[in-house]
Amino acid sequence: MLEYLGERIDKHESLLRCEQSNQFIFALDNDHDLDGNVAWNPARFINHSCRPNCDALLQDGHVWLIANRDIRAGEEITFNYGFDLEDYRQYPCHCGSPDCVGYIVAEEFFAHVRSLRA
Repeated sequence: MLEYLGERIDKHESLLRCEQSNQFIFALDNDHDLDGNVAWNPARFINHSCRPNCDALLQDGHVWLIANRDIRAGEEITFNYGFDLEDYRQYPCHCGSPDCVGYIVAEEFFAHVRSLRA
């Protein structure tokens, strides 16, 4: 388990930072987000995968990355960034997993994205 750390910001500030291509922001609730683009957040280096070995869990205003299976020594730690379908084509995925859908989207959108590629 690893906590995704960062600066707690309001939605307005979050939007401004996203418009500046900050891709380290997690939604916390209806009013606040977490900007993980800080030097004291080692979890910001964890990459996306369409077949991740960790899941992100939001609990009491904290974001936890929790292994969903045993992770071998030397294996890259990954989680699904969970992007929605807005502008998803701007975020191609090259994770290399056999299940890769080609874009960084939440698993709930995999079938939809695959249907558009067929």
